[in-house]
Amino acid sequence: MRDNGFMADLYDAMSTQRAVRKLRPDPIPQEVIERVVQAACWAPTGGNTQPWRVVVVTGGAQKRALKAIYEPEWRRYSAGFMKMMSALPPEQLAKWERVAAAGDHLAEHLDQAPAILIFCANPAMMAITDAKLDRVSMVGGGSVYPAVQNAMLACVAEGLGCTLTTLHCLREADVKAALDIPDEWATVAMVPIGYPVGKGHGPTSRLPPQQMAYRDSFGEPWT
Repeated sequence: MRDNGFMADLYDAMSTQRAVRKLRPDPIPQEVIERVVQAACWAPTGGNTQPWRVVVVTGGAQKRALKAIYEPEWRRYSAGFMKMMSALPPEQLAKWERVAAAGDHLAEHLDQAPAILIFCANPAMMAITDAKLDRVSMVGGGSVYPAVQNAMLACVAEGLGCTLTTLHCLREADVKAALDIPDEWATVAMVPIGYPVGKGHGPTSRLPPQQMAYRDSFGEPWT
């Protein structure tokens, strides 16, 4: 049984994990990256098949290739998003402008992040129980994204900033070519990591259980 200090550390990591997009180029010690990857390996997967792999990108040429792929996609996405937000009151718009500016920084400096984690998954190794339902399949992600989250929580514990993005999937063929990823593997997450510029992680703003959870049936109040 763990002591209360362990529990406090765990809950603190979960409640302070924010998207940190401004990263210093300082190298990350190999043993720290090893612990982050080990945390990912501890994540549960369907049938314990671990149908994911992660490419830890630290080489300059590969990081520059990822930047060339990611930056124009971010610019297009950000421009469209900020156009939708333009009608918000000034105080609300200012919040999203800060988020967009941090995203711009990440896109412009992606190749300077000391490491970029590219998570991949092989659908042939998954029990995708919702594959034939008349909707977008989601179950397969349950065997991949817990590993991504574990890695990101480990980053919090190690004092590393991190953020999760999937915009690279818009040009997956280019990403796979840049990193020699085999055809049967899909890319599912890109997580740049590094020591943060400024404070890094901190208190998050998320909806509480009273708005996110129901009791016994959908729509029934939690409390």
